[in-house]
Amino acid sequence: MSYKILTIDPYLAPFESDINLRMDCYKKKKKELLKKAETLSDFANAHHYFGFHRTAHGWVYREWAPAADEMYLCGDFNEWNTRSCRMRRLADGVFEVYLDGKDSLWEGCKVQAIVINGGRELRRVPLYATRVVQDPVTYLWCCEIEDTMGEYPWTDKGFVPAKSPLIYECHIGMASEEYKVASYAEFTENVLPRIKELGYNTIQIMAIMEHPYYGSFGYQVSNFYAASSRYGKSRDLKALVDKAHSMGIAVLLDVVHSHAVKNTLDGINEFDGTTYQFFHDGPKGEHPAWGTKLFNYGKGEVIHFLLSNLKFWMETFHFDGFRFDGVTSMLYHDHGLGSAFTDYSMYFSMNTDLEAITYLQLANELIHSVNKNAITVAEDMSGMPGMCLPVRDGGIGFDYRLSMGVPDLWIKMIKEYRDEDWDMFKLWYELTTRRPKEKTIGYAESHDQALVGDKTIMFRLCDADMYWGMGRQMQSIVIDRGIALHKMIRLVTATLAGDGYLNFMGNEFGHPEWIDFPREGNGWSYHYCRRQWGLADNDLLRYKDLNEFDKAMIALIKKEKLLEKEEYSLWTGQNAKTLIYGKGNVIFAFNFNPFESFDGYFIPVHEEGTYSVILTTDEGRFGGPERVDTEYKYKAVKRDDGRCGFYCYLPARCAIVLKKSGGRKKK
Repeated sequence: MSYKILTIDPYLAPFESDINLRMDCYKKKKKELLKKAETLSDFANAHHYFGFHRTAHGWVYREWAPAADEMYLCGDFNEWNTRSCRMRRLADGVFEVYLDGKDSLWEGCKVQAIVINGGRELRRVPLYATRVVQDPVTYLWCCEIEDTMGEYPWTDKGFVPAKSPLIYECHIGMASEEYKVASYAEFTENVLPRIKELGYNTIQIMAIMEHPYYGSFGYQVSNFYAASSRYGKSRDLKALVDKAHSMGIAVLLDVVHSHAVKNTLDGINEFDGTTYQFFHDGPKGEHPAWGTKLFNYGKGEVIHFLLSNLKFWMETFHFDGFRFDGVTSMLYHDHGLGSAFTDYSMYFSMNTDLEAITYLQLANELIHSVNKNAITVAEDMSGMPGMCLPVRDGGIGFDYRLSMGVPDLWIKMIKEYRDEDWDMFKLWYELTTRRPKEKTIGYAESHDQALVGDKTIMFRLCDADMYWGMGRQMQSIVIDRGIALHKMIRLVTATLAGDGYLNFMGNEFGHPEWIDFPREGNGWSYHYCRRQWGLADNDLLRYKDLNEFDKAMIALIKKEKLLEKEEYSLWTGQNAKTLIYGKGNVIFAFNFNPFESFDGYFIPVHEEGTYSVILTTDEGRFGGPERVDTEYKYKAVKRDDGRCGFYCYLPARCAIVLKKSGGRKKK
């Protein structure tokens, strides 16, 4: 069978058999899983059966532990007697126990599972625990019962995410200005209004799935069904999502199905006493760079656990979709480490993990069957063909791929080249080149570029001058350069690099320094693990200028629906360091030249008419020197050489956005 992906990308023709193999594996696995002609949504209901559930007369607890000889439940309810509450073994490695009495377990009651394997007594956190806490005395992690009888009063019925995602990537714990771990409730009250005011229509929340080490940024998950207790209760997270929806903001979960923490006392590793319950056995189950465990995606029970996990987060917390972490690591047996992916053959080889690809296809199909408006984003730096094409067309089914090469481009340009040596052709190519018909999320920097040992774009541009030179009364050519380029980099990235846009919280106003979680090496300090919102609110500081520009840029993108329109190149001035392009009837003129302003620079356009300035990085309200006349009307006419356009003043380190008044819009 020939799939549409081969028509979309003709360069895949030599690999038709590989595409067919990809699809055959998907179809075979789906048929294997759906033995009773059920749907994937019907299949992904493990969370409704396993774990703790209220019954008419008390509670029932079920667990899957195929290698366990015996299982027991202990906790506050039986004074932690490890043998008084025995679980009954059912078929297929399932254990079950009923607890009579509505008060046999209660809200806040702490419990652990006891697994007997080969004579060993193993203390385990239940696999489907929805709340996991650490005892402050023993430091043991255990499940804390949440009484789910009282349903959360959701008010978001009918909410639909915006067509083009403008994503505000955020971390709950570090969202406070105080030296502490912030809460869901504080984020809802203090940060959501900021995001709404800035104009972002989507938030992507990191570090929600429970993780024992705070400094892992949430990427070493221990308990896949538990919303991190360090930020508050589950009902607080539900209230956050509900409030975001009321503001027109979609909420994505940064989901980690690429690996898991190797801990046994607080994770799922060796739950039943074996390394192979969820993960590959031996070296194949160990990530060489991350020190974590790797899932066996060929195992039906593992797929059941993971697919149900996705449905759980959508059902229980109303998440509108997911950003899948570590997709590149999943796709290849060598996890993409050291691979340049210079030709198509590298995507279709013995190194490709077809079982992982099948899982991702099933995951995307499930997510979109649960919510047809759901959004899925892949963190893949390899550029796997078909990542963002429908499964039916031979793709993997994601809606968007992160444009991970773009922030690398900016770091390289800022770090390795003088401003006057920036390559305009390379800039255009890197910002606009992507797989045909596959959507991307563009971004200049995310949390990755702000971690300790690295620098945000603003700090990379200005460095130590930010400590003293950000006052409005200060004179600093370093700060002037940094502010000008910060705005230009964001504007060109947001309007060229994808079908969506992402920003990490605080970076919109040039948050200084880096992110460093409390650890032994820094004296367990929260100094670098917070957001200094007061900088953006202070009228005496230039951070506010950057914040105001970001707000205006996002408003422009939304008003003109720029992410829905295809870009077209109008002029690339390599020597002058200029870049001119259009989207619809909106024209963008960039002058990256650090020294030379051009008086009477020709701006080519496709249509005659009147063009007006609708935004410029030079405006005073954004901390600019106001060199552009925003009231002037430009008349585009055809010249003797047949070219259509107009002449305008294009200052150094400045971007001007113009719009044609009336007339036919170019799509």
